[in-house]
Amino acid sequence: MNLQQRIVLLNRLGEYILQDNDNWQATKQKASHQNSWFTPEFIDLATRNIALAFLQKDKLTAWADQYSFQADNTAPKNVGIVMAGNIPLVGFHDFLCVFISGHRQTIKLSSKDDVLLKHLVQQLHDWDERTRHLISFAEMLKNCDAYIATGSNNSARYFDYYFSKYPHIIRRNRTSVAILTGEESPEELNQLADDVYQYFGLGCRNVTKLYVPEQYDFIPLLNAFKKYDHLTDLHKYKHNYDYILAVLLLNRQYYMANQSILLTESKELFSPISQLNFEYYKPGEQPEAILTNNEDVQCIVGKNHIPFGKAQSPSLTDYADGVDVMKFLRDI
Repeated sequence: MNLQQRIVLLNRLGEYILQDNDNWQATKQKASHQNSWFTPEFIDLATRNIALAFLQKDKLTAWADQYSFQADNTAPKNVGIVMAGNIPLVGFHDFLCVFISGHRQTIKLSSKDDVLLKHLVQQLHDWDERTRHLISFAEMLKNCDAYIATGSNNSARYFDYYFSKYPHIIRRNRTSVAILTGEESPEELNQLADDVYQYFGLGCRNVTKLYVPEQYDFIPLLNAFKKYDHLTDLHKYKHNYDYILAVLLLNRQYYMANQSILLTESKELFSPISQLNFEYYKPGEQPEAILTNNEDVQCIVGKNHIPFGKAQSPSLTDYADGVDVMKFLRDI
């Protein structure tokens, strides 16, 4: 199977997602029942983003051309992929990279997200039998030539140990931040709510901390965030909200809140579900100066950075942790 044939198949897969037929709807419903964090709203968001941003023929062709892949990969390697399960199809970009490169891949899915990708791969198998030789799933990854693994900081230590002898990409916990000036429009604050709330804040591209100028007025922000008050209809999210609120009250810690988020001042970049940290900066200070090279930061949202509302809409070239997966695959 040559590169052009693989691109045509992927474009067809994007069309399949957008057509949203009965089989795909049933699969999404199954994934939502299996993992209650995967609500229909957020499964649709993730899959539409993939179809529109990743699985378009012209975008795939231009992307592959940047790396000068040969039409035929005459010496394919077997790449093992350990996928996370924090948001729907979070590992799809790794799958896509390996498939485009012409290498084989063996995928270990997270138990939290083992429905959607299997279904999409089965579609590829049904359309072209040759894909069965390129994509497989396994509970344990053995005898691979290279590895791409995503997990927590703790699991990354194990990955470092087991995969150290092979070419590898290992990803750890990351999160995202937003830098506000106080001059944001209501529409920009409305878009920032997407960066904070989408996928319940579980993704590495979700904003979990704000940097705001001294004397910042939080009222417009909290009002804009009310667009996601419906998330508290999910009992797991509401449980987190109530728990964090109880902890703040017991510790007599200052906080601000609406019905769906708790804002508290903290130096920490990471925040638990339903909590959003903030930190003040003084006039003349530039928070990005200490954030740009911080290994815990995936994205910076704000003026002169990723636009508000776009954190969860990566392009094909927005590689996790800034590591160019396609270059890695080209060179192994």
